[in-house]
Amino acid sequence: MSRVAVVTGSNKGIGLEIVRGLCKQFDGIVYLTARNEKLGQEAVQKLKSEGLNPSFHQLDITNEQSIQALKQHLQDKHGGLDVLVNNAGFAYKAASTTPFGTQAEDSVGINFLGTMAVSKALLPIIRPHGRVVNVSSQVSQMAIKKCSAEHQARFRDRSIKEEELVKLLNKFIETAKAGKHEENGFADSAYGMSKIGVTVLTFIQAREMGKDSREDILVNCLCPGWCKTDMAGAKAPRTAAEGADTAIFLSLIKPKESQGQFFYNRKPIAF
Repeated sequence: MSRVAVVTGSNKGIGLEIVRGLCKQFDGIVYLTARNEKLGQEAVQKLKSEGLNPSFHQLDITNEQSIQALKQHLQDKHGGLDVLVNNAGFAYKAASTTPFGTQAEDSVGINFLGTMAVSKALLPIIRPHGRVVNVSSQVSQMAIKKCSAEHQARFRDRSIKEEELVKLLNKFIETAKAGKHEENGFADSAYGMSKIGVTVLTFIQAREMGKDSREDILVNCLCPGWCKTDMAGAKAPRTAAEGADTAIFLSLIKPKESQGQFFYNRKPIAF
């Protein structure tokens, strides 16, 4: 049976470049996924015009029915999967006038809770020697430094449970809506707080996979850097392809090479 890779949120930007790279380097089937089926199919056709051969499946990481449909497809057609790249994400523009409480709810809801929902569905069907790659950001490093000493200690505690992480980020949303997030020890960056969630979730998933009976499933996260994308803008110094490089690298790493690490430019960095 063929090996299978899935990249979430991959019809454009860094996600598209991850799919492009995996189509060239991964020995198996690569799924480009997108919330919008039309845009996803157009991206697939673009890559096919380059001589590559990705497959497509619709996926909205905030919709449980959509997540379960992808899981069912992977189980029925392939019997599981081998590489999951949680790339889908969202950020408000710096100039946005959207109330901060709404920004907090949307950012955490998509970047953290959406990534967690996809992981909960798909990690159980990852085969031995699988790879899980979560796209985080060094903005999470900046945000954690703005949190209270108590919150910093909890987020950095490698024994933290998923339930506590969810509770902390829900508290952030609740206090952000009341305009009291900073006095409650949280950073003033909705995106940064959501990416703290992704980084810490990676550590939790790696810990759990270390106890799993399936051999050699490695979970790591990365910061792609500030890249020219619709989300980050045209002034960014890196190309989307440069941002995708470490995600592709982590998708293909050898057994026991790294587990539960935060990477930038293919090297582990501190959180």
